[in-house]
Amino acid sequence: MAINTSKQHGDTENNKLFTVQDRANILWFWHGYLKKRAHWLLVVLGMIIVQGVVYQQFLSLTESGLRVIFDSGVARDLIRICVLVFALFGVRALMSYLVPRLSIWLASGAVLEMRQDLIRHLMTLDLAYFERTPPGEIIMRLGNQAQDLSAFVGQQTVNAVRDLTTVVIVSGYLVYKSPTLFLTAAVVIPLIVVMLQFVSKRIKDIQAKAQNAMGAYMSGLEEMSNGMRTVKISGQEANERKRLYAATEEMRGLAIKLQSAQAIVMPAIDLMAAFAYVLVIGGGGYMALSGDYGLDGAGIIAFLIGLVLVFDPMRMLGQFFARLQANLVILRSVRSLFQETPSIRDMPGATDQFDTSADIVCDGVSFHYSPDAPLFENLTLTIRGGRTTAIVGATGSGKTTILSLLTRLYNVQGGQIRIGDVPIETLQIKALRHAFSVVAQDIVIFNNTIWENIRYVRPEASDAEIWAAAEAAEIADLMRARPKRAVGPKGGQLSGGQKQRIAIARAILRNAPILLLDEATSALDQTTEDKVKRALLRLGAGRTTIVVAHRLSAVTMADWIYVMDAGCVVEQGTHHDLMAQKGLYAGMYQVQKGNYD
Repeated sequence: MAINTSKQHGDTENNKLFTVQDRANILWFWHGYLKKRAHWLLVVLGMIIVQGVVYQQFLSLTESGLRVIFDSGVARDLIRICVLVFALFGVRALMSYLVPRLSIWLASGAVLEMRQDLIRHLMTLDLAYFERTPPGEIIMRLGNQAQDLSAFVGQQTVNAVRDLTTVVIVSGYLVYKSPTLFLTAAVVIPLIVVMLQFVSKRIKDIQAKAQNAMGAYMSGLEEMSNGMRTVKISGQEANERKRLYAATEEMRGLAIKLQSAQAIVMPAIDLMAAFAYVLVIGGGGYMALSGDYGLDGAGIIAFLIGLVLVFDPMRMLGQFFARLQANLVILRSVRSLFQETPSIRDMPGATDQFDTSADIVCDGVSFHYSPDAPLFENLTLTIRGGRTTAIVGATGSGKTTILSLLTRLYNVQGGQIRIGDVPIETLQIKALRHAFSVVAQDIVIFNNTIWENIRYVRPEASDAEIWAAAEAAEIADLMRARPKRAVGPKGGQLSGGQKQRIAIARAILRNAPILLLDEATSALDQTTEDKVKRALLRLGAGRTTIVVAHRLSAVTMADWIYVMDAGCVVEQGTHHDLMAQKGLYAGMYQVQKGNYD
């Protein structure tokens, strides 16, 4: 029974124009990005009030003009009123130009600051967040949703404030003219509020589904683009087309539903307004005919014009509140990114001082990606400082995960990792990671020149240093052949070997004291691998080098080799020691050697 009560309360909360979460999100945006611009917002509000006063004065002058026509018939008075009306609307036109210019400037500045905060916060999140979050969702939040908020706050919200101000000022004038007649027309206002509450939940539900569909579509596009080579080779263009067609059809259906839900607002308000007009014409006509209420024909006509000036912006306000429900979903989605918190951060008193040449010790380390599938339990190994240590094993044995734990891309769940006598969790993350150069299997290549791709890891490097790194990585000749040509998105114009040599050049240029090689030569042919291995040997001289490899030919010169299987160290020693043991390593080596031959 309690569950049903809770569900009923949740449904009631969702049916409100503003839920508790909506109000919290609006206050967050106000305090974070708009409050500091309050003085400029007051200027905008002042200009909006001027626009509302113009309409009120227009009504007063219209009533006076009608009396001139109906009663006195003095042309001079009519001309004066016409001049004043034109001057008033000239003022309103000026305000109508200044208000959007200033409001868009304020809103775009606020959203720019929010977007930069989003990017800054995004850079602090753990690698695990990016591995579980589709790229399309991140792109949608930082791109589409932030831009939608800018347009909504800078244009639609300001227009709504203008419309609300017009309604309040003109309504106040109409109340002053005839409270009874205004209350007669105002009976439709509660009906408008009820109608808006009715559609608000449906709009929010549809908008949430539309945002999810857009995120999935963008992720699908990203996957299709990245995997186009596989798509083409396997002849799956038709399936990809079908998958993306289905996504676009889903978005179209949701867009139609959203517009249908929002479309009911305007005609409903029109019908209610028509009812109010009928009441005013009937009631006002009676009041004018009786002569007991201080209203004449000019007053009734002016009152009707005033109602038009009230209900027209009220229609726009109704449409605004319908759109507001969709934008509250967007605001909730954007803010949810800020609510993602990194688990890997500097502990209080973290130091940047440690011996980068010391031994690296994994002492009883436990780790899992998911609780039901532990990878390491009580893993212990030592990587000697200034030596080359290799970690080999089958795919899924945990080789690359060890590198991720050493650099604190993930935290261990048990045990400890130390550099010398210093636990790595007591080190500043920036200082720890600055001690590593990485040549990874997953190489990030930007759509820029080879020169700029190498320089990425050290923007302040000299030309001579960049050329030296390129020469050592055997990529200098290609860099000379295409000095100003971009390499395409994700290095699409380069071979796998060329990409890896760029990654090696980066590691050489970075010149960090600890070198991590994760399948660094996996995409190279035998001749090129021999050349690059010599470059890596020169690079690793005198520094701690950790080599993760599946191809055992890449680790035969290592000072020590750990053989991993299912998250455990099953063998260790030099190449000669392991071959003499005739165990897992020796068997793998013989199989691979036969493949080379």
